[in-house]
Amino acid sequence: MDKSKIISALDEYLKRSNLFLVDVEISQENDIEITIDSFERVDIENCAEISRIVDSSFNRDEQDYSLTVTSAGLDQPFKVSQQYQKYIGNEVEVILKTGIKRVATLTMFEEGSIQLQWTSLEKIEGKKKRERVDHSQTIPLDQIKSTKPFINFK
Repeated sequence: MDKSKIISALDEYLKRSNLFLVDVEISQENDIEITIDSFERVDIENCAEISRIVDSSFNRDEQDYSLTVTSAGLDQPFKVSQQYQKYIGNEVEVILKTGIKRVATLTMFEEGSIQLQWTSLEKIEGKKKRERVDHSQTIPLDQIKSTKPFINFK
């Protein structure tokens, strides 16, 4: 199977449905996994329609394949710029290539970088109690190992 042909077959439907493609993975055994997302929501009908489009675009008699269509999971790292845009104003967990892990609010995304804001309790010289200190940091994407939504169960 050809990844670019799958993407091309889905392009019109994705635009019409306000969805975006996160990933298309094809294994050696022709197991195809298509991951989609949306700025609103992804429902089972979206996944079923994508499955129908792929099935109607490719002949299973000529090329045997299995197909899985899924929405991007909350535990999965971001893979495309639209995911960063979707989560502006929300908490994300960012792991830098240096190993530093930061949970913060994603406040900005531009091609090549993101901006995070967070508050921490810090010891201030001359004061007994720790005080809240606001931080803001712009991080180039090439310094980021992974970014994913932060799920707060509190």
